[in-house]
Amino acid sequence: MNKWYEDPGTPGSNVIYSRIRLVRNWREYPFPGKMTREQSAEMTGKLYEGLAGIGSLEGKKFRFAYLDRMADLEKTALFERRAINRSVLKKHQPSGLILSEDEREGVVLNGDDHIRIQTVDMGLCLSRLYQRADRIDDYIGNRFDYSFDEKYGYLTSFPTNVGTGLRASAVVHLPVLSRKKNFASLTADMARFGTVIRGVYGDGGENFGSLYQVSNQKTLGQSEKEIIDLVEKTAAELDVQEKKLRKDALRQRPLGRADEAYKSYGVLRYARRLTRKDAMELLSQIMAGINDGILKTDEPCSFFGLMVGIQPANLLSRSEKPLSREELDAARAAFLRERLPEI
Repeated sequence: MNKWYEDPGTPGSNVIYSRIRLVRNWREYPFPGKMTREQSAEMTGKLYEGLAGIGSLEGKKFRFAYLDRMADLEKTALFERRAINRSVLKKHQPSGLILSEDEREGVVLNGDDHIRIQTVDMGLCLSRLYQRADRIDDYIGNRFDYSFDEKYGYLTSFPTNVGTGLRASAVVHLPVLSRKKNFASLTADMARFGTVIRGVYGDGGENFGSLYQVSNQKTLGQSEKEIIDLVEKTAAELDVQEKKLRKDALRQRPLGRADEAYKSYGVLRYARRLTRKDAMELLSQIMAGINDGILKTDEPCSFFGLMVGIQPANLLSRSEKPLSREELDAARAAFLRERLPEI
C-alpha cells in the first residue's frame, strides 16, 4: 500500500498536504509530565488493549508499536515522515504508536498528552481529514473517559491546546513569495488573524525547499469549523499569491524560468552526490516548473514524496550498513536518479 506522501497530489496547486491533530487526555491519570514510569507503562498498555479494534473504522491494518523500545533510527524516520513530533522522538518514558499501513491515520499514546490523534493527506483537504479524525476521536472517547471541562473544553498538558485540542495545518510551496521583501510582514499580518506560518525543513534560519506550514494559533474560543475555515482560507490565499507572482515571472522572463527548471532536472538526473539542502532546492525548482507548465513528466510523480525519501534517517533505513556523510550524499543522489520520472 502506498504511503500518503507518495500520492502525486493536486495538479496546479501549491498546497502540498494537510494535517489534522487532536489531543486528548484520559481522566484516570495525571498528565504525562506528572506520571511515573510505572503509570506511563500501565496507561499505554491499557490504551493499546482498548483500541485493538481501531482498524475496523477505516478498514485498514494498523501497526501497534512501543516507541520507547524502538531504535532511534526508526523513530527519526517516523519523525521525518510526520508520523510523530519532535518531543515524542526524544521521549524515553513508555509511549506508543498506532499507525495505519498508509500512515494517513495515527494515534500517539503518552506523548505530550495521553492521546494524540492525527490524520494527514495530500492537497487542501482539512474538512475531510477532520471527519476522519473525529471518527477516531469518538471511537476512543467511547472507551476512555476524557478530561473535559464544561467551560474550557478538553484539558491538555499545554494551555495553548485547551479547548478543542485541534491543530489544523496545511503545507504550502512558496518558492517565489517567500523570497519577497514583504514576506515577513505578510506572515505577521496573518498572525494577527490567528494563524502562524513557519518553515518545514531546514537548519537555523534556512528553509530548504520553500515549504511553509500554516496552522491555527488558538484552540480555545473557536469552533472546529472556524479553525479549519481559517487555515484553509489562509493556505488558499497564499496559493493564489504564489501563483500570481510565478505567472508574472514567467511572462517577464520565460527563458530564465525555463532554464532554472531544466537545469534543476538535469542536475538531479546525473548528480552523483547531493547534500540535503541542494536536493531540496532542486526538487523545489522542478515542482514549480511542473506547476507552471514548463516541465511535463511522462508519468505522475510525488515530488514531495521524493523530499521525504531523501531525509537522512529514511535514507539510512534503506541502507544495509552505516553511511558516512559522503556516502549519504551519494545514496541521496542514487535514490533520486532511480525515481526521477522522464520529462
